[in-house]
Amino acid sequence: MSTLEVKNLHVKAKEEKKEILTGVNLKMSTGEIHAIMGPNGTGKSTLSESIMGNPNYEILEGDILINGQSIVGLPVDQRARAGLFLAMQYPAEIPGITNAEFIRAAINSRRSEDDQMSIPEFLQKLDRTLKTLDMTEEMSERYLNEGFSGGEKKRNEILQLMMIEPKFAILDEIDSGLDIDALKVVSRGVNEMRGPEFGSLIITHYQRLLNYIKPDVVHVMMGGKIVKSGDADLAVKLEDEGYAGLRDELGLDVKLVDEE
Repeated sequence: MSTLEVKNLHVKAKEEKKEILTGVNLKMSTGEIHAIMGPNGTGKSTLSESIMGNPNYEILEGDILINGQSIVGLPVDQRARAGLFLAMQYPAEIPGITNAEFIRAAINSRRSEDDQMSIPEFLQKLDRTLKTLDMTEEMSERYLNEGFSGGEKKRNEILQLMMIEPKFAILDEIDSGLDIDALKVVSRGVNEMRGPEFGSLIITHYQRLLNYIKPDVVHVMMGGKIVKSGDADLAVKLEDEGYAGLRDELGLDVKLVDEE
């Protein structure tokens, strides 16, 4: 079992003064699916970027640990080698590198020189994974995300996730812009990964995704920190009552961007 822990994390964007994260505390283990919900502007995506090491954000206080070891200060590639994976809201297009080339390079970068994945082994696994996600072989031969629709980019992120097999996957609004069929396919891929060696932190606005990927724990962020945690029923309650109801319940003086 591996653990990912965020301790009293305070973060601001570079060149800005105001803190975005104001003391986030979170601990999860492989074998668990955690969901983070909350209104716009409360720091959910900043949390994901900070865990992954985006240099556009500055950690003012706190720590991020994998298996008890701090990863603050490590570059993105070392965090990936330590077992982290981030599926982004807006995946970048990279011409000149095919999907297959990118994924195989990512897999082998986490392995020793004596344990590189062979081409036949890679192609067999790629073929199985493409079928799971209802993706064609042609998509693996296209340049990375170039000319992909929004839904294709999201499926491609899950393809990379299933092929690389990280310890922890952070899925930042992986459901945004997906129709119901694409949502089911993306959810199928995440559920295929569930097991004792895999954990996921899912950032979402909508409870509908959690109908297909049932979380073990749901966290609610407001004002740059987690204000409430519970089981999957908490997401259903939020869908029914909204964040304003929770704010009133907790007696929080937090302005909700969604209400503007």
